Amino acid sequence: MVNLLSIIAAGAKTILMAAEELGADVQAPTEAVTSALWADWYGLAELLIRFVLNTAVIALIVRVFYYPKSKRRDYFFTFTLISISVFLLIFLMGGVKLKIGFALGLFAIFGIIRYRTESVPIREMTYLFLIIAVSAINGLATSISYMELLATNLLFIISIWALESNRWVKHVASKLVMYDNISLITPENEQALIEDLKKRTGLDILRVEVGAIDFSKDTAMVKVYYEPLSNEINSVDNVGRLPKMG
Repeated sequence: MVNLLSIIAAGAKTILMAAEELGADVQAPTEAVTSALWADWYGLAELLIRFVLNTAVIALIVRVFYYPKSKRRDYFFTFTLISISVFLLIFLMGGVKLKIGFALGLFAIFGIIRYRTESVPIREMTYLFLIIAVSAINGLATSISYMELLATNLLFIISIWALESNRWVKHVASKLVMYDNISLITPENEQALIEDLKKRTGLDILRVEVGAIDFSKDTAMVKVYYEPLSNEINSVDNVGRLPKMG
């Protein structure tokens, strides 16, 4: 009887040890799967948080600061899609240990392309580079905290607000005028020229520049600088040089 009980006890002990080993073997893969799933969910959450933050910042910059003055819906569309593309490209390729040279290389790419089919105004190019910079930072700066990332985006927004505000720098618009009274284009008649242009254009003209002169037609190309009544930018009239007269 004693031998039988000993055999039963030894068998039970063996079964318990086998069960513990089996439980350990089953528990290890379960923990690995749970850890992998948690890492996937954490990565997805980080992507969504950064994507929402980047989209909100870009929408604020484009809709509040850029669009009210330019009224260019085509650039509104372009800036938004470029921001999304750059952010996702940099964020999803972060696993290959991208260096800062890759992010800066995007500036060179867009600078070379520069939308060769159309001449992009300097203001739009500035906003384009700004949007690429913001998207690159939001997608690449995974080693900093969300508070630091939020503070960085706020610094961008505050800087744009300060530069776009008329409180710091007065906005002066310009317009080309084909002028027909060339007797007033001489330097000594500058004030009379300004007064005549004010009366005929209704603009608050600050100064004028006389360009090409055609004595055969008694006309001259004059560039007038004035204070606009609104904050709109006259991108069509604001040219860098006076055109040649035919």
